[in-house]
Amino acid sequence: MNQDGHKATIGASQVTPYPEIGDTARPTSKSAWLDDETRAKEEFADIAKYGIIEVSGVDTSGRPVIVVSASKLPSNKELDHKKLLRYLKFSLDKYVESDYSVVYLHYGLNSSNKPSFSWLREAYKEFDRKYKKNLKSLYLVHPTTFIRILMNVFKPLISVKFGRKMSYVNYLHEIADVVHLDQLPIPQDVLDHDRELVKKLNKAETRPRDASDSDKPVEPLTTQQFGVSLDFLNTNNPGYNIPKVVQDTISYIKENGLSTEGLFRRSASAIALREVQKLYNAGTTIFIFTQVVFDDPHLAAVTLKAFLRQLPEPVLTFQLYEYILNISRVEEETRVRVVSSLLQKLPRLNFILLKYIMDFLAIVAAHSDENRMTFSNLAVVFGPKLAWSTDQAASLVAMGPINTFTMLMLQNHEQLFAEDSDC
Repeated sequence: MNQDGHKATIGASQVTPYPEIGDTARPTSKSAWLDDETRAKEEFADIAKYGIIEVSGVDTSGRPVIVVSASKLPSNKELDHKKLLRYLKFSLDKYVESDYSVVYLHYGLNSSNKPSFSWLREAYKEFDRKYKKNLKSLYLVHPTTFIRILMNVFKPLISVKFGRKMSYVNYLHEIADVVHLDQLPIPQDVLDHDRELVKKLNKAETRPRDASDSDKPVEPLTTQQFGVSLDFLNTNNPGYNIPKVVQDTISYIKENGLSTEGLFRRSASAIALREVQKLYNAGTTIFIFTQVVFDDPHLAAVTLKAFLRQLPEPVLTFQLYEYILNISRVEEETRVRVVSSLLQKLPRLNFILLKYIMDFLAIVAAHSDENRMTFSNLAVVFGPKLAWSTDQAASLVAMGPINTFTMLMLQNHEQLFAEDSDC
């Protein structure tokens, strides 16, 4: 039992959490825990260390945002570009089955780290329909003459449909209404470059606020539902152990969307999502979805994902993040018991909410013949919504352990959350 009075056990014994990252202890049988994610992490460690590609939160439609930073590319003499291509595909494979967005930060590409034209052509061919189908937006930030010429050269190879997904972005503030800039791992040199561009644009007038500016803290209204802590919601919504947004969206999906193919994978209108958030934050008491125009359950699904990802701290807490990343180093036969021991560390409100969500997702998975959302697919979607690091960004390689941890919770939810279900 933790300090909040919460209790969760499997069997009679207590399990000591496994060593933190950096400890020297290892299982005696390496083959027992060296799974695909661990092998991939080892194979691509020399590339992942640069942080060239990172996942960082969601856009305003609830889609994962993948950031590619040209300034983090090392010299061509140091980088194996064929291996880089394999790493990019491995990283994107975790997201291409669902809708996602890409932000490409072009500043920092120069003669020493610029990939060859032949490599770019090969890369475009390698990223086939599997990768392009669910890519909803590709933002090319700080484009130069080089990249515009390059796009013209590739024009015969680029389909009209894919071309519509690409947008040139001259200044970071231009995408502030579709992407949460404060969640993006934007390199400092890119921020400095953006600031200089904005200054040049506004020599004679007040410049638009650039991405490096920060708002003064604003005290949230007591009716606020998005972007506030679980403690805040519990204090200001007496009688609700489960946040209103979570209750409403799950209730709606259970009644109207369990058979919807692509549930939680498809996006919804960004305008409709903003309207939902506005109504909730204003304290609207009437069942929210009767006031929003939509014709399928995807808006409810996107709203649920957006709520979870906009929490100031993830449901699984920052405290457990490093332990979660270590799950692949645990022998498979003991992983469930380790997960149980970690869940005991959660604050009471976090555990109650996590149980509610897991019970619901088990119901969704029971309809996977129709909605195609198996435990595996649900883990990919919800893992990044339940756990992330304090700096908001996460290496794509870290998504493997996070998804594995989520998969274990889903597969063993009846054991791990043995109390009577509220779902």
